[in-house]
Amino acid sequence: MIDKELKQEVIEKYRTHGADTGSPEVQVAILTTRIRQLTEHMKIHKKDFHSRRGLLIMVGKRRKLLQYLRNKDFTRYQSLIQSLELRH
Repeated sequence: MIDKELKQEVIEKYRTHGADTGSPEVQVAILTTRIRQLTEHMKIHKKDFHSRRGLLIMVGKRRKLLQYLRNKDFTRYQSLIQSLELRH
């Protein structure tokens, strides 16, 4: 689970306007943070299959959000990919 302070930092960094907490950029950034934390957990606990399932669900959700953003506004998609250091 991502702690409250880290989540607020991510939201403030990737929001598009003042009260933004649900734009695709913010959602993808939060999911990416959680995926990176869970990936580190999975390196230590290789047989934790319940967490693996959660990880795969998060990766799928992030992929769908990125696909939506790519179809809607390609320049926003490119800038988000570069800032999060994701490959496409």
